[in-house]
Amino acid sequence: MVQSGKVGTSVPSELDSSHQKMLDKLNGLNGAEFTKQYDKDQGSMHRAWTNIKATITGKSEHAVLAECERGEDAAKAAYEAALQKSLPADVRALVERQHEGVKANHDRVRNLRNAAA
Repeated sequence: MVQSGKVGTSVPSELDSSHQKMLDKLNGLNGAEFTKQYDKDQGSMHRAWTNIKATITGKSEHAVLAECERGEDAAKAAYEAALQKSLPADVRALVERQHEGVKANHDRVRNLRNAAA
């Protein structure tokens, strides 16, 4: 849309102050602290994107649920990638339980989306 000239704005060349603060905070973290903050920020950004998309699409229930499902797809993929790694048995058991929960959430959102179609 931006390239076609249909949107009356330009693509930003730098981060706004709130996103720069996020990046600066992440740059100061390591290991588990980084991962925890990154995941939190990703969730916040996905919720913001869902709100933007809902506004653009007229808050269509189907469109909002489709975006939620896309977020659940990303979570499923992250857990599936983690389960491909060599993990200690107790960690693997925890990740497997969480993965089952993510899959169940995905299926609930998918079913809601299908019902809204």
